[in-house]
Amino acid sequence: MVTIGIMDYKAGNIRSVLTAIQYLGANGVISDDPDVLRRCDKLIIPGDGEAKAVMEVLATTGLGDFLREYFRSGKPILGICIGCQIVLERSEERSTPCLGFIPGEVVRFPNKPGLKVPHMGWNQVHHDSSHPIFHGVPENSPCYFVHSYYPVPRYKEHEAARTEYGISFVSALKKENLVALQFHPEKSATPGLKMIENFLFRC
Repeated sequence: MVTIGIMDYKAGNIRSVLTAIQYLGANGVISDDPDVLRRCDKLIIPGDGEAKAVMEVLATTGLGDFLREYFRSGKPILGICIGCQIVLERSEERSTPCLGFIPGEVVRFPNKPGLKVPHMGWNQVHHDSSHPIFHGVPENSPCYFVHSYYPVPRYKEHEAARTEYGISFVSALKKENLVALQFHPEKSATPGLKMIENFLFRC
C-alpha cells in the first residue's frame, strides 16, 4: 500500500487531509520528523497559515532542508493552500523568502471596490485536464478557497489552473514532481476528493 506523508509544520487543517487519504484507501502518516517523512512514497504539504511563520518553522525544525531534499528526489509532492504559496521564491506577506521550487512570487489581492479579501468560499477552477491531478475532474469544477494572497509564477509552463476573483489568478501550479493547489481539495466535495485520489494513484 502506498504511504503518504503529511507534513506537520504547525499549520492548520491537517487532520481532514488524513481523513480523505484514509477514505481513499491509502496509508497516511502525519509527522514533523524528516526521517519518518523521507520513507514515505509521496508527500503532502497541507495547511492554512501565514508565510513568514511557516518559513520560520521550516528553518528551525530542519523541515525546509528536508523539503528541498525530497523535491530533488523526484518523489511526488502536493502543496495545499499555504503549501502552494511557499513553493515559490518569495511572498509579499511580510516580505518572506520561500522555498524557490518554482520561479515567481506570491502577491496580495488588489484593493478593489466590492472585492472582499480574503477570498473565501466556493469558486470555479479552470483547467485543461493536461495534468494528472485533474484527470476526471470536470472543467470549471467548484472548489473551496480561503486566502488573501495568490501565486504568480514567472513562467506560464508552471500554471496548471486559473480562477476568477476580481482578477484572473493562478490557482494551481505544476513543475516536475510537484503540483500545488491554492484551494483546499479536502474541503471541495467530489471534485476535490477526485484530485486527492489522482495524486495518490496517478501522480
